[in-house]
Amino acid sequence: MGVLVDVIDYDAAVAKVFAAAQQQRPFILTALAAHGVMTGVSDRRHNARLNAFDVIVPDGQPVRWALNLLHQAELREWVSGPELTHRVLWRAAIEELPVYLYGSTPRTVARLAGALTRTVPMLRIAGAEPSRFRDAEPGEYARIAERVNASGARLVLVGLGCPRQESFVHAMRPLLAMPLLAVGAAFDYHAGLLSYAPRWMQRNGLAWLWRLVLEPRRLWRRYLVLGPRYLVRLSAQKVGLWEPHVPVPSHRPAEPAPV
Repeated sequence: MGVLVDVIDYDAAVAKVFAAAQQQRPFILTALAAHGVMTGVSDRRHNARLNAFDVIVPDGQPVRWALNLLHQAELREWVSGPELTHRVLWRAAIEELPVYLYGSTPRTVARLAGALTRTVPMLRIAGAEPSRFRDAEPGEYARIAERVNASGARLVLVGLGCPRQESFVHAMRPLLAMPLLAVGAAFDYHAGLLSYAPRWMQRNGLAWLWRLVLEPRRLWRRYLVLGPRYLVRLSAQKVGLWEPHVPVPSHRPAEPAPV
């Protein structure tokens, strides 16, 4: 649909993250579900930002199915943002690479930091900073980068929600020589504030329905409006009624972008 989602699995995604961490070079990754893909379809500037990411993993059965349907990708599993976060954190602990947590609310970040120290005992959390839920002020990205660098972190996890987190890590990429991972609701899951959908719902592409039942007021538009639009676009592309435009990747941050 014009968004360059990678044909990739957990092992390959984790390997790319830690190659960048060891080499201390800029790297940005996001986990896009169907609604995340649609944020690019509906906004060409944001689409160009997404296409500048080093890796976009297919988060959710509908995205995996689309890759297999349109491109014969033969992906056997989707790459869940929370599960990818879990695997990255364990490897960071083993390799003794400090992690910086950025985003969400003060309550969530505090609970997340406490939960991670229990579930990943060897993990070194270099810093934890909640979102300000506003547009960035002049020079603010540079100040955030200074705090991250001063903490000694070698990896940053960002939980701001889609599409805010993608705009944020895209803007921060030139300022930090380390991986930045936009992991969305992974903060809430690992903090114990959200529960996972049953496995049978995940296997059948119904994890969205579980989230909708849990948070109907916040998520109704995401799933009841963007979901059908996703299916219509996918079907039109498959039968040749619509050809997606693929925007040139943008390496310039959005103005203004959230922090």
